[in-house]
Amino acid sequence: MAEASHERTVVVAMDGSHFAAYAFEWYMDNAYRKTDYVIFVHTPEFHNVVCSSSSTDYADPTSNVVMDMYRAEQKKARELVQSLGQRLKDAGVSGRVRCESGFPGQAIVKVAEEEQAAFIVTGCRGQGTVRRTLMGSVSDYIVHHSHVPVVVCRHKGHYTKHDFHSSHKKN
Repeated sequence: MAEASHERTVVVAMDGSHFAAYAFEWYMDNAYRKTDYVIFVHTPEFHNVVCSSSSTDYADPTSNVVMDMYRAEQKKARELVQSLGQRLKDAGVSGRVRCESGFPGQAIVKVAEEEQAAFIVTGCRGQGTVRRTLMGSVSDYIVHHSHVPVVVCRHKGHYTKHDFHSSHKKN
């Protein structure tokens, strides 16, 4: 939980993508208060490590190849966590980075509950309906399972002014 001198705790989902970076930028421009305590939540996904080159075969988790892949993924996650910590410092924001295991949506909601967050900020990859239905969406999961408000920041390029007006025509 944030220190007593902080008014509110804000959880920001960070996966290293430009969608997550945009969500943080949006938060800083539109919702940030100097008394906020920001917690970046990163959940590395190691799914590439357990699957071999064939989509139906699973790699032996004790093989050297799998262990090398796992170490590379761990290194990448550590570097991202360090980079995220630096981003907080560069922005002059009080906070920290939490690296969590598990499914990203579940981990983000869990951290928000544990830290008694006021709200969650997350990006949106803009997956199509079919892909989102088959694979699931982290932002959808967070919206449907969080007990605090959630801001889903859709990147500026996802919708144009024309798209908005054409979907809201008066009959």
